Amino acid sequence: MNINLPNFNVKNLVKEAGSTISRVVQLTEEKLGTTERTEYDLHFQNLAERADVTKTWTEKLVRDTESVLIPNPQNRVEDFIFEKIEKSKPKRLSNLEHLALDMIEAGGDFGQDLPYGQALIKAGQAEQKLGQCEHDFIATSGICFTQPLRKFLDGEMKTIGKERGILESKRLDLDACKNRVKKARSMLGQQSKDGISPEAVLEQAERDLRVAQAEFDRQSEITKLLLDGISTSQASHLRHLHAFIQTQVRYYKQCGDVMEQLQRELANLGGPTPYIPLDLNDASASRSSTSGGGGPAGRGPGPNNSSNAASSGHKPSQPLHVSTDQMQRARVLCSYDAKDHTELNLSANEVIFVAECSPVNEDYMYGKQGLMKGLVPRAFVEMLDEEHDVTL
Repeated sequence: MNINLPNFNVKNLVKEAGSTISRVVQLTEEKLGTTERTEYDLHFQNLAERADVTKTWTEKLVRDTESVLIPNPQNRVEDFIFEKIEKSKPKRLSNLEHLALDMIEAGGDFGQDLPYGQALIKAGQAEQKLGQCEHDFIATSGICFTQPLRKFLDGEMKTIGKERGILESKRLDLDACKNRVKKARSMLGQQSKDGISPEAVLEQAERDLRVAQAEFDRQSEITKLLLDGISTSQASHLRHLHAFIQTQVRYYKQCGDVMEQLQRELANLGGPTPYIPLDLNDASASRSSTSGGGGPAGRGPGPNNSSNAASSGHKPSQPLHVSTDQMQRARVLCSYDAKDHTELNLSANEVIFVAECSPVNEDYMYGKQGLMKGLVPRAFVEMLDEEHDVTL
């Protein structure tokens, strides 16, 4: 039986082992300060430090972005493995899509003709659209942001790390040659050893030093050029960041459009407990005006205050939707618990916005309490004059 054994060059193995041991001894002596060390110039040190900072923060940004896009760490590991073996990633449902399916199925079981079942189905369909928007957002963000940054780490930064490793080896070779020259000069005037004169040993050592110095200088310039290129890479990263932000803006805009459509659909369903759409623009205006301290207090009452005659004392069936500019501030005189979904819960001494109902009602006003809107009993609130300096 013939067995083919690999050919080992024992001399090369011994030579490499000796070189490794010499490097270890040299590095140890540098740490202890017992031998001289060639220092890099200040410009190179600044470039190297900037490269290390860039690498560290880019790695963190990639990890953090991937955590935002795919919160499940197991899914991230799975996607990484499929990417390495160059196979398509598995298609999995997001949490929103799981919720959507359950809502739609529950709505069907509860009854498509009943208000709750109809609302569940409408909400489930909206969640499905949000899930698709999320899939598109994750895919686009990977293409425009995380993948280019990861390519930078796997390409340019690895090349820079490799060249810096070669430069460090050249530096160690240069320092070893300097030590040999120093030792050869100390041997001048002594008796020849092994038939070689100290002068010849010094000449050979100086020749090796010149070669090592030239190789070190050449490698230093190559590494500097690569380190200088990081500025160009960061300009490219800025463009990728802009693309990522634009992707986020589009994603949240799409989500907002889906939810606005859902609000309209739920409001159109009607039923015993009708859905009252939330006006985010009106809520933002309310927060903006109340933060100034003087806000709507100085505005005159809306047109509904004077043009409509008072109706009978029964409660209005629906609140009136008016803007914050048409409302006045009022202080709650005492706490009040809402009797049904059309009313607001009130706490004593809090300040809310109120406006007249249309038509004007003797017992109720339309109130706005933060993001909540509804009816408030007229007897429980006191209108604030514009000279009162009250801040919500």
